[in-house]
Amino acid sequence: MYIEDLKFSLWADFIEREYLDNEFKELIHSGIINGATSNPAIFKNAILNSPAYKEQLSTLGSLSPKEKYEALAIYDISKAADILKPLYDRGDDGYVSIEVDPFFCDDAEATIAEGKRLFERIGKKNIMIKVPATNAGYEAMKELTASGIPVNATLVFSKAQAISCAKAFKEGVSKHGEKLDTVISIFVSRVDRALDAELAKNGVDVALSGIYNSADIYNTIEEMGVLGCRTLFASTGVKDDSLPAHYYISGLLAYNSVNTAPIDTIKAFHTNGIKERALPISDEVIQEHFVKVSACGVDFDRVIETQISDGLNAFKDAFRDILEAL
Repeated sequence: MYIEDLKFSLWADFIEREYLDNEFKELIHSGIINGATSNPAIFKNAILNSPAYKEQLSTLGSLSPKEKYEALAIYDISKAADILKPLYDRGDDGYVSIEVDPFFCDDAEATIAEGKRLFERIGKKNIMIKVPATNAGYEAMKELTASGIPVNATLVFSKAQAISCAKAFKEGVSKHGEKLDTVISIFVSRVDRALDAELAKNGVDVALSGIYNSADIYNTIEEMGVLGCRTLFASTGVKDDSLPAHYYISGLLAYNSVNTAPIDTIKAFHTNGIKERALPISDEVIQEHFVKVSACGVDFDRVIETQISDGLNAFKDAFRDILEAL
């Protein structure tokens, strides 16, 4: 844990082969991170821009583009899992996440099959399978957890999504019969990026909607009390240079939670961040803010629906770019 008293974990939202061999180990050894996450966009940047993958790629000529991608990604995820295993063995998270094919987001059977296949192929207990929070995803979350597979529910922007994820985890873990670690990943900064220009024109405080929306969802997840399930705050790198780099970590510091962030954001928090508990935020304060948002003529529910759609499309685009390049 980064902060033991709060049961607060800090995970690196980054995977790249040379980084795993060097800085990743240093961050773990220093007690700064105790887990890692990946997604198609992260792997796109790593595979297409780093020379570290050329040697392995040269041996994969007969494989399909997706098979090549999986070979590269599984190598990195396996390496990260091995590095993190001592943390996992002593009960200090030690998880690394790998996401299913984003084009399966509306296909429960395909998501389940791929999630099980990836988990079995990697063959390590400290792997989380990332599943988008869609109707098909909820079915997959239930089946995967029932099979004893830790799951990271991703692309969560709304309370309704989080409730559906928590219900799926509760049912799946109940069938599994043993405690199982799961996380519900709430995307934060994208909400502010979508709203702040309009709010600023109307004199409403900016850079708060993402935090208040996330705080509202956190309250709900905690109230549901699903065994082994935690809130994970994602998309916590700042998009506005006027904000401190650690803004979305300090502003969402909460008991029984995880924050996964880019490396520079993590370093900024470690050096300059506020290490005091920031959540929970009262329902009254949250509601007061969103009354102001509504008064600006903003349909917040529609904004959230757009963010969910855009998030899925961004991951699909990144995955498509990888396959086309391979």
